[in-house]
Amino acid sequence: MMRQYELVERVQRYKPDVNEALLNKAYVYAMQKHGHQKRASGDPYFSHPLEVAAILTEMHMDEATIAVALLHDTIEDTTATRAEIDDLFGPEMGKLVEGLTKLKKLDLVSKKAEQAENLRKLLLAISEDVRVLLVKLADRLHNMRTLDHMPEAKRLRIAEETMDIYAPLAGRMGMQGMREELEEIAFRYINPEAYRAVTARLAEIFERNKGVLTDIEKALSGLFEKHAINAGVKSRQKKPWSVFRKMEAKALSFEQLSDIFGFRVVVDTVEDCYRALGAIHTTWSMVPGRFKDYISTPKQNDYRSIHTTIVGPSRQRVELQIRTREMNKIAEYGVAAHSIYKDTGGKTNGAGHAISKETNAYAWLRRTIEQLAEGDNPEDFLENTKLELFQDQVFCFTPKGMLIALPRGATPIDFAYAVHTDVGDTCVGAKVNGRIMPLMTELKNGDEVEIIRSKAQVPPAAWESVVVTGKARAAIRRATKNAIRKQYSGLGARILERAFERAGKNFTKESLKPVLHRLARKDIEDVLASVGRGELASTDVMKAVFPDYKDERVTPAAPKQREEGWSKIRNAAGMLFQIPGRAARKDKDQPRDGAVPIRGVRGDLPVRFAPEGAVPGDRIVGIVQPGTGITIYPIQSPALQAFDDQPERWIDVRWDIDERTKERFPARVSVTAINAPGSLADIAQVVASNDANIHTLSMVRTAPDFTEMLIDLEVWDLKHLNRLLSQLKDNSSVSDARRVNG
Repeated sequence: MMRQYELVERVQRYKPDVNEALLNKAYVYAMQKHGHQKRASGDPYFSHPLEVAAILTEMHMDEATIAVALLHDTIEDTTATRAEIDDLFGPEMGKLVEGLTKLKKLDLVSKKAEQAENLRKLLLAISEDVRVLLVKLADRLHNMRTLDHMPEAKRLRIAEETMDIYAPLAGRMGMQGMREELEEIAFRYINPEAYRAVTARLAEIFERNKGVLTDIEKALSGLFEKHAINAGVKSRQKKPWSVFRKMEAKALSFEQLSDIFGFRVVVDTVEDCYRALGAIHTTWSMVPGRFKDYISTPKQNDYRSIHTTIVGPSRQRVELQIRTREMNKIAEYGVAAHSIYKDTGGKTNGAGHAISKETNAYAWLRRTIEQLAEGDNPEDFLENTKLELFQDQVFCFTPKGMLIALPRGATPIDFAYAVHTDVGDTCVGAKVNGRIMPLMTELKNGDEVEIIRSKAQVPPAAWESVVVTGKARAAIRRATKNAIRKQYSGLGARILERAFERAGKNFTKESLKPVLHRLARKDIEDVLASVGRGELASTDVMKAVFPDYKDERVTPAAPKQREEGWSKIRNAAGMLFQIPGRAARKDKDQPRDGAVPIRGVRGDLPVRFAPEGAVPGDRIVGIVQPGTGITIYPIQSPALQAFDDQPERWIDVRWDIDERTKERFPARVSVTAINAPGSLADIAQVVASNDANIHTLSMVRTAPDFTEMLIDLEVWDLKHLNRLLSQLKDNSSVSDARRVNG
């Protein structure tokens, strides 16, 4: 175990003016607090925070970060408290240590939810201070290095969590060396057979190609010497997980992989990068489509380098990365290489250490966390965070030239939400490179995207399955929930208006405010939505507002008396509304007094039709379905018998015709056709020629002479349906056609 003076000496090598007192104090305090605690390996527990601190010294982190590493488990695993840390080390360090402490005693329903809440807490702490991230990643790296001592089931869970969250997080922060080591160890535990096979094959290929690699290094070094470019050339081998992932994703064999080996060219200046590139491309042929300039357009994690692939000296493909020494350092250590908390002069933080300009990677992380922190539940947060962390990127532009970085596979919808949530919510179309393209189009590097907007737009729920960014998915989910809540709230308001009117009272939303506690709802909109969903009866609201109110409802009429006793049902329910249709009659479909105007399935209230359907011209009734809205039935439907003893769920409805809205309505018919070739085509032809639409079709019975089928149609109204049935009966291929429950 590393001694106290050895830790101080490590930091002194890169920071001669180290605050020894702080390191010594943190070392002694943590060692005393962890006392005789042991790790699963049997080693003293204090060896773990000490190793975490050692990993951070390799990144040349300042003494405050090293001290936090020594203290990071004290609040969680010892008797130490936040107040005690604040008192001894200051509130800033206390806040950092608390940010690394897992949530305890979570009242959550699943391990996934607990994991998500801990991740949310960690990321919010990271967004305030990047040192939390650096200590956490070092902590995870040491835990992975000692994973052998954990039970097998726990090993697998920790490895999967590392692969899902911590390795991608390190990559997003540009810490490629740490990402590769985390992935390699996790791969070894998640899929040990594949790990052994890939590792053995890579070792075999390396032995076979050692001579070729040396020859290429010499050829490149000679080329740069000839052009007076000071450059270091070193070969590198792709890591096992990277190889395995590429083979799986692209269904490739080892022989088909062209980039198992690559060469890194490190030069002094940016100008030398392009001079080296020119020397290479004028000596060997470039492979088309394999050139990327991340110097002029850096990745979101601040990675900068030139990538190219050439047909090399021995006629084999050679992948090259060209970068400066500073770029190489950033590629290896990411945010840790930016000296955010090292002495560079100028503005200082609370610990007396300089704060340099925020890096792109850290700025991206802060924005992402702010967006994801608005998630609706822990599982959504975890899912969206993984989406944000995992993806490779494409770079697109707004018409004004603003650069938008998106995950690979992103669509114009993702682009719109990346610009602003309001832009995404009002998106109705997109132009990609000046041409109108479908919103599902996969964007490519360099695309210019212009979003077409409409204030009347509400993002469809189906978009959630199209987008790939966590921000877009969370925003669509939120907008969908808000739209549904608005529908239920509107329905609830209209139901309460009728209930209050029947009681001779005047309904106002303000009248609900004093009785929210009696109704166990947090706000007025919650009351209205609960009434609309059928979770809260209108009579219960009436009794809460008027304690002396008495409900005098009548039980609805029996099924055979429904048509004749309709007024009794209406009086029993006390609620009227209308649903859009077509070609209203002036007789029985004339608007009934007190009807509440409500749009249909395309309108602003949650309405759907029973399986057998209903069309304008039918006498109809609505049944409130808790949680799903109102289901519309024809008055003659046998299914209504199930609701005879539930009068509070019956709602009198009428067709509200809007000639401007062309909408078909569902109706189910039974057709008995002669079992002969072409009979189904004849039926389809009759339906099509009558401007109707077949939604679904199923065979009920098949016999040697005939076939009975159920067809769900979409028609304009009852007159349209009757005309269609008449023509089906007249067709030579049909022996019978009738409406189901009609």
